[in-house]
Parts: sequence; C-alpha cells; structure tokens
Amino acid sequence: MSQTSQSQHSLLIREALERVRERIQNASRRAARSPDEVMLVAVTKTFPAQVIREAIDAGQCVFGENRVEEALPKIAEIGDMELGIRWHLIGHLQSRKVKDTIGHFALIHSVDSVKLAETLNQRMAALPSIANRQPPNSQPQPILLECNVSGEKTKSGFAVAGWDRDVAVFDAFLLNVQQIARLPHVRVNGLMTVAPIVEQAEQARPFFANLRRLRDRLRELVPEVGWEHLSMGMTDDFEAAVAEGATLVRIGRAIFGERSAP
Repeated sequence: MSQTSQSQHSLLIREALERVRERIQNASRRAARSPDEVMLVAVTKTFPAQVIREAIDAGQCVFGENRVEEALPKIAEIGDMELGIRWHLIGHLQSRKVKDTIGHFALIHSVDSVKLAETLNQRMAALPSIANRQPPNSQPQPILLECNVSGEKTKSGFAVAGWDRDVAVFDAFLLNVQQIARLPHVRVNGLMTVAPIVEQAEQARPFFANLRRLRDRLRELVPEVGWEHLSMGMTDDFEAAVAEGATLVRIGRAIFGERSAP
C-alpha cells in the first residue's frame, strides 16, 4: 500500500470510528444512559496489524479477536496492556488452547462451560511454573459467561433459552455459575450473548433484554460476582443492545469494512 493510499485508509477508519462512537452516544442518550457506560470493542478478526495501528492512531484502545492463534502474533507485534492496548478474546475458546491465552487478554468473553472455566483456573494457578512465562499480575483472569439465549443449535454458550419459564433450565445454569464463582483464579464479570440474525435490529432486542434480566436475577442470587458487564451487540444490532443495557459492544464491519477472509 502506497503512503497516499495508507493515509486515505487511515482517514476512512478514523471517520468510521467517529460514526460508530456517535451512534453509541445517541443510542445511550435515547436509553437515558451515559455513553461512558458502553465500551467499544473493535473486532479485528482477519485484519492485519497495520489496520489495528490505524485504529489506535484514531484513539481506539480495546480490540477483540476471535481466534487465539490469530491474536497472539498481533499482540506480540503491537503490544498489550502495558502499552495501554487491551485485547479481548471474543470467539470460541477450546480447552486445548487455554494455555496460550493466559497473560494476554484483559477479558475473555466466551467461557461456555464449567470445564473451560476450570481449565482456565488451573492454568492460572500453574502460571509461575510454566516455562518462559511470568504472571502479568496476581489478579484472577476476568471472564464473561457466554449464554445461548436464543436456543439456536449453531451457537455456543450455556443453554439458557427459556430460563425465565423453565425452572430446571435456570437452576442448572445457576449451579454452573455458583461452581465457577468459587474458582479462585478466574473472576466472572458478567454475561455475553450473540443474538440471532434478524432483518431489523429491533427484532434482536428481546434477546438482549432476556440476557439483562438473567444478569439481574443472578446478581440477586450470586452477589459475590460483580456482574458489571453485558457483552452484546454487533454491527447490525448494537444500538438495540445499548438500549437494553449493553456495556460492551463488539463491532468490526462498521469500522473496518468487510472481511477479506472467513
């Protein structure tokens, strides 16, 4: 990319970020919320480090990656929390890749089983003994619990669809939450969901509202957990998510354009 083309591309990203931030602000105000309550996570899946640098130059500091193996080279090249850049893992995390996530992500959005939480906990506990890896700090790993509120078979997450109508569904999830909350080396910070693909963003609102109500119920029953975050909303529906209480919105396409690879 020529210097002129790169400058033009940087300007496009800056303008796109400004538009997204303005939409978040407007959605927050319509919902009688402060825009400061909503954090923009810029999703950089498939985009190279240079594009991320352009977003950093435009004031963005929180980035979301879907795959550990794609994220780590970018983190190594660009920098991490010590430089003010925070990385979130937002995609499905396999247990076998947990060892590679430790020390690199400020927040893991996609913990979808007790087993995965336990594996993270074990890896965090063993961190000082892992070769060539020093613990970044003594704090537990912050995580969100991914919830499948729609019941779609193609989606990951704890099976919570119908929790507000089926006591057994809620009780099963509550038991899982209580087990994870007892783990000393991970810290539950809230819930995450991916809404179904819909024609109009407003059609996603019931799913976001459902997650918010679930969070509020858990806040009553498991008060030792902070429950400060609701990660929900992407390019096509983030304004509806903000209206229902999202504190983290995961936006890629509206900032960086269409991805060049799956």
